[in-house]
Amino acid sequence: MSDLIQIKVECHSGHRADEYPKYFYWDEIRFEIIEIIDRWYQGYQNPEIASAKYFKVKTGDNRIYILQHLEYSDKWFLLIHGESLNL
Repeated sequence: MSDLIQIKVECHSGHRADEYPKYFYWDEIRFEIIEIIDRWYQGYQNPEIASAKYFKVKTGDNRIYILQHLEYSDKWFLLIHGESLNL
């Protein structure tokens, strides 16, 4: 089971806007992203289904998170598997 928690993200903007995340905020706590471990794109032929970019990131506290960016709405989510993480 997975849950999506909407978060705020600060991004690096290079060749295009929101190229990759640098920081994210969860429950008003700022997490610095020190490494992007993996990234992938999920697109659909059906335009009614939103495409998304995913980033597997490592933060300054050595924890691993997966972030989802819905491009059509420009919203970011933290993907939680199983039990919710405790801060």
